[in-house]
Amino acid sequence: MSTLDPSTWETHAGWWQDGFTDGADAEYVEQILPLARELLAGRARVLDIGCGEGQLSRLLADDGARVIGIDPTRAQLVVAQQRGGAPEYARGMAQALPVRAASFDAAVACLVFEHIPDHRPAIAEIARALVPGGRFVLFLNHPLLQTPGSGWIIDHILDEEYWRVGPYLDVDVVMEELAPGVTLPFVHRPLSQYVNAMAEAGLVTVRMEEPAPPPGFVERAPEYQGAARIPRLLALVTEKR
Repeated sequence: MSTLDPSTWETHAGWWQDGFTDGADAEYVEQILPLARELLAGRARVLDIGCGEGQLSRLLADDGARVIGIDPTRAQLVVAQQRGGAPEYARGMAQALPVRAASFDAAVACLVFEHIPDHRPAIAEIARALVPGGRFVLFLNHPLLQTPGSGWIIDHILDEEYWRVGPYLDVDVVMEELAPGVTLPFVHRPLSQYVNAMAEAGLVTVRMEEPAPPPGFVERAPEYQGAARIPRLLALVTEKR
């Protein structure tokens, strides 16, 4: 199954909307949304790539930005329109954004690039859409500490507990079962591939955030309490030269 197979995302849009939007997910409520608001504060024209049902678009629009949300999934955009607010939405892919060059002073992609098989065309498109000095905020599952095969290990023989890191340097696509009947593709690539591709597109990294998992997530996922100081999220902030 291709990571760009649209039927996959159409099929599971309802699962995402029920479990990760509208206040249902502690990581979004306590961490991702506040951090996005902070990192994009004061930006007047914002492009939300992979906007889904629009929760981040609505938040930024409530703060006064003019927001355009782009998503390839019709089922997400239908719900985004139904949930209202000021954002505008369009159907499109990250590697072929339906926007004019130099028309935004900020862009954000939240947990999207893990599902894109080739990150470079999408990054080049984002750079094209930004004005000089424009900011791009990229949220990722942490490429180092959330590598396929990583996880909290309790070794009863050696009486040790530790976080195992999987084969970090390998580019890998994993079909991950996230819930019964919900299997989605995740692309792992080393952090250097993102940073270098952005630099080649004229996007210079100016800030990086590696927040600890928020308390609400740890409370709801007791198996994660031993790894409560291992970040699940990485935020890279870049600006266009």
